[in-house]
Amino acid sequence: MERTFIMVKPNGVARGLVGEVIARFERRGFVLRGIKALRIDRELAARHYAEHVDKPFFEGLVAFITSAPVVAMVWEGREAVTVARAMMGATDSAQAAPGTIRGDFSLSKEENVVHGSDSPESAAREIGLFFDEAELV
Repeated sequence: MERTFIMVKPNGVARGLVGEVIARFERRGFVLRGIKALRIDRELAARHYAEHVDKPFFEGLVAFITSAPVVAMVWEGREAVTVARAMMGATDSAQAAPGTIRGDFSLSKEENVVHGSDSPESAAREIGLFFDEAELV
């Protein structure tokens, strides 16, 4: 089994979509191994988005993700990273297919409701940023 990191972003939390996101992953057969609501500080945001630090949109990413609470989760399942990415839909919500989380709930590339790890290596790194092993079941 593989684990992936999923985060409901500030706009998803504000719109009351946490339960919908959780329900979709549960219905798909994933097992929730960790969950927490938190307010991300600038340091954690910079570490989370480290691969984008030299890109022009970096400051906007950090400003958005630190603007309000998020819900961080660890999900486990067969090919969790690949399946979760398909469930979320394209990063650019205008191109996300109906039936995906972003296709159903977002109209913005920048504020696209959810974040998900893009590889097993990213999942391990992101899980380690947000959770201690003792917090996972």
